[in-house]
Amino acid sequence: MLTFLKPTLYGIFEDEPARGAYLKGGRCQCGYVFFPWQTLGCERCGDTTSLQPTQLAGAGVVLASVIVHLHATNDRPTPFVVAAVRLHDGPLVRTLLAERSGGVPRILPPGHPVVAELVEVPQPGNPSSSVLDLRFVASSEQ
Repeated sequence: MLTFLKPTLYGIFEDEPARGAYLKGGRCQCGYVFFPWQTLGCERCGDTTSLQPTQLAGAGVVLASVIVHLHATNDRPTPFVVAAVRLHDGPLVRTLLAERSGGVPRILPPGHPVVAELVEVPQPGNPSSSVLDLRFVASSEQ
């Protein structure tokens, strides 16, 4: 069984595992698509009765990315890359980019296509065990 670090935020397409990870978002009858899923009301029209959970495909383009060299806590080793990604399904998400090329983080330029991937990370409070967490990686679509 797969264990996710944040199971309320993402999952895997069980009917089509080759499609990879999805983000748990929502859709309102007015057409607004949002992430993460919530039931407080639509950010566009305010409706609280027409929100539907939606599986958002983990694909989009980078709007901006930056390398973090100093983090406020010591629970995440630095350096790492944070990116603003516009999902093809609509919402803007701020996310971590997966490390590539020997563990050296690299920023991606605006417009670069990315896809979601589940990667093993140490389980908080039990570093000898691992869980899966969502990261975005450069897509080969470019």
